[in-house]
Amino acid sequence: MTITSAIGAACDKIVVAIVRALALARIHPNVLTFVGLAINIVAAALLGTGQFRTAGFVIMGAAVFDLVDGRVARLTNRVTRFGGFFDSVLDRYSDLALLMGLLVYYASINRFFYVVLTAIVMTASVMVSYTRARAENVIPRCKVGFMERPERIVLFIIGALFDRMAAVLWVIAVLGNLTVVHRMIYTWQETRRLEDAQLRAGLPAEAAPVKPARPS
Repeated sequence: MTITSAIGAACDKIVVAIVRALALARIHPNVLTFVGLAINIVAAALLGTGQFRTAGFVIMGAAVFDLVDGRVARLTNRVTRFGGFFDSVLDRYSDLALLMGLLVYYASINRFFYVVLTAIVMTASVMVSYTRARAENVIPRCKVGFMERPERIVLFIIGALFDRMAAVLWVIAVLGNLTVVHRMIYTWQETRRLEDAQLRAGLPAEAAPVKPARPS
């Protein structure tokens, strides 16, 4: 076993223990999702005052709740359509709250360029999720591209803990928008493939239903 796999296994054991404890406590998964949002709002306030390192640790705490809510739902047989929707909506609010904290900070120190850069990152974060959600109304699945929410959160934590937020914003701005473009191209290719297949089968272009999935 490598060091990386050993760390992963140890972390997974910790997460499993937390999930079991929360399941035994009968805490509703939606409550866990809401607590994660509340913690991220605290982190946003810390970012807004320039306390990046403290904010990084707080974001890590919020990530725990984001990690376990779905597992608790499955373990306690509380998986619902609304739960998935609620989780996705609050994830978007969490993302935007953190970025709003950065907007406040950069505006307070008169760094106009980084205000604009943060706004670009905010747009990319929303559009990564939107393009997947919208694409999956017309194709079965659109989970392509690198810069999804888990990657963005990890980068945010690194940027906050090591005071490299400017570099992190550049990475998310570039890769986030590339992910949006990738999903647009992929959806175009898949819709053409599906439409060609339907035409060969003699079906109307709207005949094949698709099952929407949770965006990220």
